[in-house]
Amino acid sequence: MRQESKIQVDVRGKIVGGFVPLICLPIVATKKEDLITQATDSIALDPDMLEWRMDAYDQAEDIDICLAALKELRETIGNVPLLATCRMGEEGGLKSISRENRLQMAIAVAQSGFADIVDIEMCNGQKFVDEVKQAALKNQTKLLLSFHDFTKTPAEKRLVEKLLLAQAMGADIAKVAVMPKDAADVLTLLSATSRARNGKVQIPIVTIAMGVRGKITRIAGGLFGSDITFAVGMESSAPGQLPIAELKQAMGVIY
Repeated sequence: MRQESKIQVDVRGKIVGGFVPLICLPIVATKKEDLITQATDSIALDPDMLEWRMDAYDQAEDIDICLAALKELRETIGNVPLLATCRMGEEGGLKSISRENRLQMAIAVAQSGFADIVDIEMCNGQKFVDEVKQAALKNQTKLLLSFHDFTKTPAEKRLVEKLLLAQAMGADIAKVAVMPKDAADVLTLLSATSRARNGKVQIPIVTIAMGVRGKITRIAGGLFGSDITFAVGMESSAPGQLPIAELKQAMGVIY
């Protein structure tokens, strides 16, 4: 039996930090017709939530066009929880988008009410985060603050510090994703997850070791305290993601 988060987040009836980790499917589309098609196909796979990787969209820098697409996406998926992410290039974004544009996009998405959670990187700084948080609070949109390292796995203490920092900066959910170079790095990520869950991090957390070596964290990370795992529906958004059917089968054995 896994440990639940001290503070839990209810997103359209799905509990982040609850009895079982949630499965999220990313949507990585460049055009609106593909966005809607992927969304329709993805919800047929019965995920707990969807993530729209807005940084993959051809018109990602046009806020009005993106909001119109987001509105249609919400109409398509109904009551399925939706995470909106416009990832910066330095942390795995699919295209380079200016800082100011990413800020205004995050604020607009948070204010729209079409997305339930907005993901921004904590390295953007407190002022950036505060502006998005203020917009999010007006519509009860949740804020996920993230940290990604695609080259290595920082020390366990450093990972816990990142989760604590996200909490201190005002996150509703904290996320770290790292790249393991060996099995020891995978254990470092899992140990940091357990240490955070049993320590001062009270909010839900998402912890991932990417790549082939890290696949076990996508299946069993919830046992150590990770509250959301990402699977492949139509397309992958990060290395090491498993097809949702396989992930559900594996998770069904241990949860």
